[in-house]
Amino acid sequence: MKTKLNIIFLAIGVAVAIVVLAAFFASSSPDGLEKVAESQGFADKAEENIIDAPVPDYLFPGIRNKTFSTVLAGISGILLILGGSFLFSKLSRKN
Repeated sequence: MKTKLNIIFLAIGVAVAIVVLAAFFASSSPDGLEKVAESQGFADKAEENIIDAPVPDYLFPGIRNKTFSTVLAGISGILLILGGSFLFSKLSRKN
């Protein structure tokens, strides 16, 4: 059991380290979907109907440092996915 827990913590640590390193190389250019929307002329229309996102443009709200904000957004995404996966596995496991 202790070895399994160590592997889980190691995996989380590696995932967080990758997010931290990747944040320094994040591009400010639009992604593929945004690029197509801009080139086809409907990007402005989509922005009018946008729903407030909890972490818009991968920047955590209220944090001025863009790199730290991106890192925090990535870490929160990892934790959300891990938590959801854990919850799903617990609920779907047969007793």
